Amino acid sequence: MVSRGNWKGKSFLTWSEIESQVQILSTKIKKIGFEFDKIATVSRGGLVPARLVADHFDIKKILVDKKKILGGTLFVDDIYDSGDTFQKIFQVVDEPTNFLYATLMVRKGVKHPKQLVYAKKTLGSEYVVFPWDKLESKRAHKSIKD
Repeated sequence: MVSRGNWKGKSFLTWSEIESQVQILSTKIKKIGFEFDKIATVSRGGLVPARLVADHFDIKKILVDKKKILGGTLFVDDIYDSGDTFQKIFQVVDEPTNFLYATLMVRKGVKHPKQLVYAKKTLGSEYVVFPWDKLESKRAHKSIKD
């Protein structure tokens, strides 16, 4: 369940919800049987989820903002929204058949690729505010009001 905040059109996730989603996501990855020895991510949005998922798999090294991603890599992000990040990342994967893109959330109604595994879908088109991007969200909200 996504917590509702007081800003119209936004949903706020709690740390407890994040921990639950990471557990769900990790379980799904294990069920798929995807074997990987490294995790990659992007610095905006993906660092915290990647670190939490890495703990579940005892992965010590997280590759951040790499220009090339090798096969056997799990890519972790916070949300699959428009698909733009996936498209950028997928272009630099050397073995697309040996690649998995994992997110905590996926936008409801958005078509997603077969290489994607996720924990939860959004309730609708609301903007999801993760605990690690509250300040960014507040700045964006303030600039819209000004």
